[in-house]
Amino acid sequence: MGALAAAIAVGLGALGAGVGNGLIVSRTVEGIARQPELKGQLQTTMFIGVGLVEAMPIIAVVIALMVM
Repeated sequence: MGALAAAIAVGLGALGAGVGNGLIVSRTVEGIARQPELKGQLQTTMFIGVGLVEAMPIIAVVIALMVM
């Protein structure tokens, strides 16, 4: 049962991160298309956001290892 819980936690964490990264990057590209002069600022903010979103699957893996 613990292995199943761990697999679900890691899978949902990865799914959520994939959706989140897709939304962040798509909105950044949209913002760059609207205002190309803000490309540097938008990319910086995007990389910070992607880093925060990627923390979720890492935390999910840690929780999964604790469950097992």
